[in-house]
Amino acid sequence: MTTTLITNIGSLVTNDPALGDGSPLGLIENAALVIDGDTIAWVGGGAAAPAADASFDANGRAVIPGFVDSHSHLVFAGDRTAEFNARMSGRSYSAGGIRTTVAATRAASDEALEANLLRHLDEARRQGTTTFETKSGYGLTVADEARALCIASAHTEEVTYLGAHIVSPDYADDPAGYVALVTGEMLAACAPYARWVDVFCEKGAFDGDQARAILTAGAAAGLIPRVHANQLSYGPGVQLAVELEAASADHCTHLTDADVDALAQASATTVATLLPGAEFSTRAQWPDARRLLDAGATVALSTDCNPGSSYTSSMPFCIALAVRDMGMTPDEALWSATAGGAAALRRTDIGRIRPGARADLALLDAPSHVHLAYRPGVPLVSAVWQRGVRAA
Repeated sequence: MTTTLITNIGSLVTNDPALGDGSPLGLIENAALVIDGDTIAWVGGGAAAPAADASFDANGRAVIPGFVDSHSHLVFAGDRTAEFNARMSGRSYSAGGIRTTVAATRAASDEALEANLLRHLDEARRQGTTTFETKSGYGLTVADEARALCIASAHTEEVTYLGAHIVSPDYADDPAGYVALVTGEMLAACAPYARWVDVFCEKGAFDGDQARAILTAGAAAGLIPRVHANQLSYGPGVQLAVELEAASADHCTHLTDADVDALAQASATTVATLLPGAEFSTRAQWPDARRLLDAGATVALSTDCNPGSSYTSSMPFCIALAVRDMGMTPDEALWSATAGGAAALRRTDIGRIRPGARADLALLDAPSHVHLAYRPGVPLVSAVWQRGVRAA
C-alpha cells in the first residue's frame, strides 16, 4: 500500500488537543502528516516526519480535516428560482414551495436524480467536503422515497429517511393516514437503504405527537433519530430530540432557556446542528450559536443544501456566516464544520486528522484556517484528499 507524506504544512488543524497546542483544534505549526492507504498513519512536526513512498509539498499552507456536512437534501429535481427571486424582491409568491420540488422529483428519472446528486457532490467536494449526509423527502410516496434513498446510498453511508418532510399532497385531507403510511409501508420499503430517520417537527408539518410516533417507529426498524427542530417557531422539536436521544436537533433557531439547557445536558448524545444558509436565503432570524456554546452544548454547522431554502453546498460560506452573524469564533466554526459534524453523525473516524482516522483533508490556499471567515467567498480550498486519494 502506498504511503504519502504531506510536508511543509504551515498550520495543521487536527481537532485533537493531545496532538497539538492543547486547544480544541489541536493546532500544529510547521507540521507534516503521512497517509497510508485510506487512513492517517502519522501526524507531527515536520522535522520529525518519517519517510514515505511519495510526497506532497504544502508550501507553508494550512491543512484542515475535510468538512463533514451532516444535513443536506440532495436527491431532487428542478429548482425554485422564481420563489427565491420573489422573496428577495419583496413580492408575495404563492407556488407550492416543497410541493413544487416534490412534483419535479416524482417526474424525474432515476438517472436524472442521480446526475443531479453527483453534480452537487462534486461541487461540495471541490469546496472541501469529504463526508455528507443526505435525505429523502421530495418523493412522499412509497416508491419515490425508496428510490431516492437507494440512489443516495450508492454514494454515502449517511442516508436519512425523511418521508415526514411534509404531509404528502396526496394526503392533504388525511394527515393521520399519511403518518400511518410513513410509519408502516413506506418505512418498511425505505429502512434497508437508510441509517437515520428524520421528521420536520414544525407548525404546518408534523406536531410533537406525530413526530414522536414517526421517530419511534423508525427506531424500532433500526434507524437512529434526528430531528428538524425549532426552525420556524418555538415548539417541541428540541425537547423531543433530547428525549429520544436523537443524534442531532437541526436548525435550533427558536430556543427557550429550557431548550438550551436540555441540549447542554445532552451534549454527549444530541448535537445542535445549525444551518445558517437557511437563514441567509430566507432573511430569517439567525440561530444564536454563542448562547448554545456558552451553555455547553455540542454544535455542528452544515449547509442544509436544498433547492428551496438553502441552495448552497459551500461549508466555507456557512463558516463565514456563523462567524459574522451567529457569534462563533473562527476556531469554533471550523471545529463545528468538521468534528461537530462528525459528532452529529456519531462518527469518530472523520472530522479529525490523527493516526487511525480516515484520510479526509483539505489544503487551503492560505496560511491559516482563519482565512475561511476572513476571506469569505474566495475559493480557498486548493486540494482535497478523500479516503487517502487526491479527489480535487
